[in-house]
Amino acid sequence: MADDTSIFIGASRKSDDSYQRPEQLLLQYGNRHGLVTGATGTGKTVTLQILAEGFSNAGVPVFCADIKGDLSGIAMMGTAQDFLVKRAAQVKLDPYDFQEFPVIFWDLFGEQGHPIRATISEMGPLLLSRLMNLTDAQEGIMNIAFRIADEEGLLLLDLKDLQALLANIAERAEEISARYGNVTKPSVGAIQRTLLVLEQQGAANFFGEPALRISDIMRTTRDGRGAVSVLAADKLMMNPRLYATFLLWLMSELFEELPEVGDPDQPKLVFFFDEAHLLFDEAPKVLIDRVEQVVRLIRSKGVGVYFVTQNPLDIPEKVLAQLGNRVQHALRAYTPREQQAVRTAAETFRPNPDFDCATTITQLATGEALVSTLEAKGVPSMVQRTLIRPPSSRLGPITPAERQKLIAESPVTGQYDQVIDRESAFEMLQKKAKDAQDAEQQAQQAGTGGSRWTIPGFGNDDPAPPSGGRRAPAPRPSNRQTVAEAAIKSVVRSVGSSVGRAIVRGILGSLSRGR
Repeated sequence: MADDTSIFIGASRKSDDSYQRPEQLLLQYGNRHGLVTGATGTGKTVTLQILAEGFSNAGVPVFCADIKGDLSGIAMMGTAQDFLVKRAAQVKLDPYDFQEFPVIFWDLFGEQGHPIRATISEMGPLLLSRLMNLTDAQEGIMNIAFRIADEEGLLLLDLKDLQALLANIAERAEEISARYGNVTKPSVGAIQRTLLVLEQQGAANFFGEPALRISDIMRTTRDGRGAVSVLAADKLMMNPRLYATFLLWLMSELFEELPEVGDPDQPKLVFFFDEAHLLFDEAPKVLIDRVEQVVRLIRSKGVGVYFVTQNPLDIPEKVLAQLGNRVQHALRAYTPREQQAVRTAAETFRPNPDFDCATTITQLATGEALVSTLEAKGVPSMVQRTLIRPPSSRLGPITPAERQKLIAESPVTGQYDQVIDRESAFEMLQKKAKDAQDAEQQAQQAGTGGSRWTIPGFGNDDPAPPSGGRRAPAPRPSNRQTVAEAAIKSVVRSVGSSVGRAIVRGILGSLSRGR
């Protein structure tokens, strides 16, 4: 059985299918990351549920996505069912206690949980370009846009801020091209059209304030259990790129904000990335390299990242090498790619002389898996054929009424419900355009009006022509700045530079917040 230092996963079986020993995940290696794989219907969601239960009981907060709604049952106490009681006896889970777990529901659309948001600035140009599937040239313009926003002190909080900035860049394309490289109006227009599609898909709900505070997904209860943050993702999965980008942003925010803790006795947070293949599908090499870097370094922040997917081939090799705790459910091997996946999965385990790993993977029953976790000194254990323990919470989804009651009683109720729309790039650029328009109108009125009041040396003070003579020709416009213009631009540059120096972007392009 599990104790205060481990999580009970299940019981391994001997070659004659009799009980062998308990299989556990040591909490001290919980931040060494993990992988849960297997075909649809083989029991991955239940494995995720019992791992989340174990971490919560150990006082470790958990964040996970609920793709089908089944994971919501962790918020309710389980009930004794024949097949669950039978499995508990098979793995010698005695006593088999039922319990409910402290859950906070989140939803990017604010329908099945508390609204969850991020600002455009926090997302950064790299992740936004990935979300919008921009070309290299368009990604370059996005980077220029963020650079200009930093220099000119323009806050990018929501989609209308980014749209206003892009419109401003299109108007100043010639000036900006001279400073940063070619910026064309057609490319800017293409980005704006992509933003419109993104807005129609519901992304406008995600960008804005109040932004998610990392501390709110790292809560513990008064009795010492870790809160389980469950992201309702059934509707979100209609836009897989938004889903993957959001979770990657959250992982990068954890990396940027949390302090170094080395190797703690147990993780500070465990992050489950379900449908992990969406993160890497068609991802550029630079993004994959940075994900690998974050996964490798976030361990020292006390965060364990667990990828959940159907096929181990879904995870790039560099990332796969970082995942120490592994649970492999059944795979089917009908096509060449599926056969390759089976071989790959088998080769990643420490071999067990009692059975052939590749053959066993194709023969595993539902709720059965090959398990290998890190033992003393971080060495992978010999792979074992394991019956996964039954969950203590409800198996299956909760009702809408139960969900609404839990949301109303949540510790973050009311903190994210009201959207805040403070002055940002959209309002600042509008004000700047209005000021410019007013100044132009005043200049036109001064040039055509009856008043001849002037300031010597600043134009419009040409002498009246002699009687019967012609007025002297107007001087040609000069490209040189007036003293007043130069002074104003100097002030703007100094302010912009100080803002730019104060803003530092992190490893994935998001803002590195001051700690």
